[in-house]
Amino acid sequence: MTTIRQRRVGKGTEAAEDQPSEETNVKPDGKIPPDPPGGRLWNILSITIGGIVAISLGLVTSVYVATLHENDLWFSNIKEVEREISFRTECGLYYSYYKQMIEAASIQQGLHGLVYDNKTESVRTINILERMNVYQEVFLSILYRILPIQQYLEPVYFYIYTLFGLQAVYVIALYVTSWLLSGTWLSGLLAACWYITNRVDTTRVEFTIPLRENWALPFFAVQIAAITYLLRAHLQPAQERLTLMAVFIATFLFSLTWQFNQFMMLIQALALFILDCLDMLPTAKVTWLYIIQISGLLLVCVLQFFNSMILGSLVISFNVSVLIARTIQKNLKKGGLLNRLGKLILHILLVLCLTLLINKFIKKILNLESDEHIFKFLKAKFGFGATRDFDANLYLCEEAFGLLPLNTFSRLSSTLLFYVYGFVLFLLTVAAVIVAFRNLSGSNRVQLKEKMEEYTVTLKPDAAYSLVHTVLFGCLALSTMRMKYLWTSHMCVFASFGLCSTEVWKLMLKCLHLYTSHRTQVIKYSIPMITLLYISFKFWPGIMDELSELREFYDPDTVELMNWIKSNTPSTAVFAGSMQLLAGVKLCTGRTLTNHPHYEDKNLRERTKQIYQIYAKRSPGDVYGILRSFGTDYVILEDSICYERRHSRGCRLRDLLDVANGHIMDGLGENEPDLKPSSYPRFCEEIKKNLPSYTMHFTRVFQNKTFHVYKLAKHK
Repeated sequence: MTTIRQRRVGKGTEAAEDQPSEETNVKPDGKIPPDPPGGRLWNILSITIGGIVAISLGLVTSVYVATLHENDLWFSNIKEVEREISFRTECGLYYSYYKQMIEAASIQQGLHGLVYDNKTESVRTINILERMNVYQEVFLSILYRILPIQQYLEPVYFYIYTLFGLQAVYVIALYVTSWLLSGTWLSGLLAACWYITNRVDTTRVEFTIPLRENWALPFFAVQIAAITYLLRAHLQPAQERLTLMAVFIATFLFSLTWQFNQFMMLIQALALFILDCLDMLPTAKVTWLYIIQISGLLLVCVLQFFNSMILGSLVISFNVSVLIARTIQKNLKKGGLLNRLGKLILHILLVLCLTLLINKFIKKILNLESDEHIFKFLKAKFGFGATRDFDANLYLCEEAFGLLPLNTFSRLSSTLLFYVYGFVLFLLTVAAVIVAFRNLSGSNRVQLKEKMEEYTVTLKPDAAYSLVHTVLFGCLALSTMRMKYLWTSHMCVFASFGLCSTEVWKLMLKCLHLYTSHRTQVIKYSIPMITLLYISFKFWPGIMDELSELREFYDPDTVELMNWIKSNTPSTAVFAGSMQLLAGVKLCTGRTLTNHPHYEDKNLRERTKQIYQIYAKRSPGDVYGILRSFGTDYVILEDSICYERRHSRGCRLRDLLDVANGHIMDGLGENEPDLKPSSYPRFCEEIKKNLPSYTMHFTRVFQNKTFHVYKLAKHK
């Protein structure tokens, strides 16, 4: 069991920031008059100061999380095997491919080893570049090999510093998005400060460094910043082309680095679809964004050797369906309210039917079943029938895939973030409803322009996108805790934008009949500055205390196991065990595995369920036969799984296996009526008694307080 213990002392080692409004100073021909010389100079000064602040905050965040990581593990002082063990579960698996590329005799041999890999899954040769999103490890390993830094920087530090450096990109992107939305870099400063002070809920990079989301989310934030700029009015053609290129590059990099990219982009496509239907975004720009999503995913598909899971993704089917439906219904945005509502309902139904048909057709042609476990999980999670499916229940019983805990909101409220977010969300939702109704009622565009001054409520396209984006990703986070990092980071942007937005305060003051231009400006700057002062005074001492707390990595049992494997087993030995542990075995020892934590493959899921019979009620002969069918030489049993207490009855791994096998569960409590007692005791418990029926197949060769390793006999 990995723990963090207290470290023993040992030998050691503002200027004005407003940007020109999008709705003002526009000539009748649509051109924007040039700024006076003084105004242009002021803007340049403001942008320069804002940019310096953005870069500074990004670097501070990067150093902050790097220091926390060092202080928590004493990473610079622990052994190489301990450093590798600290990359837990799937993190260790991903890092192992970086290590494999670094240690290869040449870059070509390293790539060949990934394309024709026979050590990740025994008795199978798989293409790692097709199955997993590890191009970032490949790129980083090549960069490390060709740069003259080997004498000054260890490979592991080059890797983790790159990830911590991406946090700087992440914070800068959030800062810029908020700045673009509000028109003042004070908003970006507030967003960055909220991101840092709510670190527990906005990132987990300091303890899950190689996790795919830590690579992907910075690029997703850059993409959102580019989309926010794209949706501004009066862009020059060259500006629009450059922005579209930035959106494409960010979308491509995001898709390349995370296997869940398709689900995030589906939610983003839904946001664009909703806003386009309500006539709140320019249709031409929305079309470009659909095309960029499709082309970005197809390019990733090619790089991943035509990964069928990407081709069968819902987002590609949905985007194609929307584009087809548009060509069929050309007069969608004409007519009165009832006429448009009728067309809209038909449009939604058409898109939905086309999406399902196209997706079903693609999956049928490709015989695609890689993502079926996700839909089984969603079906069970949202109450569409109970399931005994092992894979679905494995997800359902994990806290990370459960509902967002309520204490998250108390933490976010302590920094005032959630209160401000709720306030801004309410105001902009009301504004969006009013604007959507006005758009659907079919007001003449000329009359609309003439009456614009009469309207209290307006909503710019970039603000409308940000609103729907935060609502949809908020729903995702509420339903699945692991996805909260997509929501909370944007929450910082959205709340800071609202607090610094002229439009938000203008709307509120007009509703209260207190509006004056001067009062709006005073509130727009004073409230954010007071909030920043409050955050600084309340949380600065806690951050300093956190940075001064020194601990060290401590997991002697796992270290002992890894050292024993390296010293006492052949390099070709095949190991079976839990997915999480085997990822560490591959990284630390280079031995061949039977299964691993990258779960997006049907054959691997079935294999894992079979391997996990070591924790079920099965006969020694059955377990031996299963393990040998996968070429297993050694099996590792963990007491923490065999005698698990972390989960309640019904969610322990042994319970999931019992139910899937049709056996009643251990302990007091109800069982489903058709479950029956097993004819055999639990394998992981009974094998320790050294009974003849077990010793004829298994010989214990290693044991400590946590792990038991058995060597399989090789019967003729």
